[in-house]
Amino acid sequence: MPIGIVGGNAERNRDHNQRVVLEYVRANEPAGRAEIARSCSLSIQAVSNITAVLEAQGLLKPDGHKTGGRGKPALQYRFNPDGAFSVGVELRPDAIVVALLNLSGELSYSNRVTIEVADPETSVPLISLMVSDAMLETKRDRNKLLGVGIVMPGPFGQTALTSAGEAVLPGWDGLDPQEVFQTALNCPTLIENDATAAAVSERVAGVAKGLDDFCFVYFGAGIGLGVVSKGHMQRGAFGNAGEIGHIITQVNGKPCACGNNGCLETYASRFAAIQYMKEFDIELSSGEDFAQLLVNQNSHMLEWLDTASGHLSQVIGTLENLYDPQTIILGGALPDKVIDALIERIRLPVGSVSNRDDREIERLVRGFSGRQTAAIGGAAMVIHQTVTPSHLTQT
Repeated sequence: MPIGIVGGNAERNRDHNQRVVLEYVRANEPAGRAEIARSCSLSIQAVSNITAVLEAQGLLKPDGHKTGGRGKPALQYRFNPDGAFSVGVELRPDAIVVALLNLSGELSYSNRVTIEVADPETSVPLISLMVSDAMLETKRDRNKLLGVGIVMPGPFGQTALTSAGEAVLPGWDGLDPQEVFQTALNCPTLIENDATAAAVSERVAGVAKGLDDFCFVYFGAGIGLGVVSKGHMQRGAFGNAGEIGHIITQVNGKPCACGNNGCLETYASRFAAIQYMKEFDIELSSGEDFAQLLVNQNSHMLEWLDTASGHLSQVIGTLENLYDPQTIILGGALPDKVIDALIERIRLPVGSVSNRDDREIERLVRGFSGRQTAAIGGAAMVIHQTVTPSHLTQT
């Protein structure tokens, strides 16, 4: 069946046409050249050239000849998910997460290491080593690496929030992460904020698969938001859309490092939970610690959940009326049990555009990929650039 995006025969559209053909075969395999040409509005000669290139790159593979029609049986092609791969890396203030995906977006490898400081001197060499280890462990040929997606907490650029909060990565002011990592890794790289990458991950292989309009509330050290609208990521003028951790949810509330009082991040983030439990001499050093306190029905953890869910309820209702999403997803660096407990306690407002009878998915759901979500999203974005054709205006 047609894929809705067609190619062009002009030489300047060569890369676009390759993506059109690759995506068509992926969605309709096995497919012959005549079928591809007809469905993608390309000439037979153009398709012959493109399939030869994609086969040489290992992205397509021949699948015998189709018989039963008139004339010479047509050679069929299949998508080769192991013809290439990508790596996603999430750099957090206290950890690095690495994920390796094949061309179909399937997770082949993941690893997580804790770090004391996320400055460039510490993190860049370690990330280089972890990326190399991922390829070594999976026996991947570096020549088939499409690129590395680096995921970092925002905001990007100089803003009033640049040095505020626990999500800040020290030592990165004045540096271009794209340039730093491209030089260190010696391969194509892209840089994305953690919440946006997490939203991409859920759309590729999680609970948002098949959804075009949704919000992802991401729990890292702070709280971020990824928004997908009409199938496209919303990034804002400077790439900083979604800094919901600094939305004020309590007038004259707790002081925040950003200079505000009463920010959501000071009540409902992972760091807020850690600080709250310290008041009762309880140390939370891992996700397992969070989950165990919940299993034990620790009264202080239950109190934090009640408080955090109250602040999140306000924000969730605001997001619904702002974006009219198909659903809102909660996920990230908190254990599934804790996110489920938050969702259970969040009171969704009655007065919301999302409160409707014809819903096909719940208003609020937990993400699928857990604490690997953002790293998987970074790798998925690299694959997306390779496989998914852009909408070109033909002239």
